[in-house]
Amino acid sequence: MALTPEKLEAELKEFRATQQELQKTATSIQQYSTQLNENEMVLKELELLDDEAEVFKLIGPALVKQDSSEAKFNVRKRIDYISQELRRLETVAKDSQKKLESKRAKIMEAQIAMQKAQQAQLQTAQVAAAPK
Repeated sequence: MALTPEKLEAELKEFRATQQELQKTATSIQQYSTQLNENEMVLKELELLDDEAEVFKLIGPALVKQDSSEAKFNVRKRIDYISQELRRLETVAKDSQKKLESKRAKIMEAQIAMQKAQQAQLQTAQVAAAPK
């Protein structure tokens, strides 16, 4: 399956776009992983507290008193959400990686075919130009 130079350029453009998408996904995974670690640390700290301990939540510039069990519940929900989002992003990254590998193979195959065609043309031109 030989690609024309125009189709090859389109494939290269899609390849680069997929690379950028994969990079953005990797950045998001890193950010969510950091948030997950932070929230897990917060939950561990909350677990160490007594049930009667006063817990405060920062809302804007103010600290607002919050029930300890409510704070734990909120942090657990956040951890669940972040974990789900991380799984989704990892699936997206795997799909992008597969797409990238497929495009890379297709591009390399097309480049090899184009090189062979150019070599064949060059040899044909050399034979035709050779003195008889």
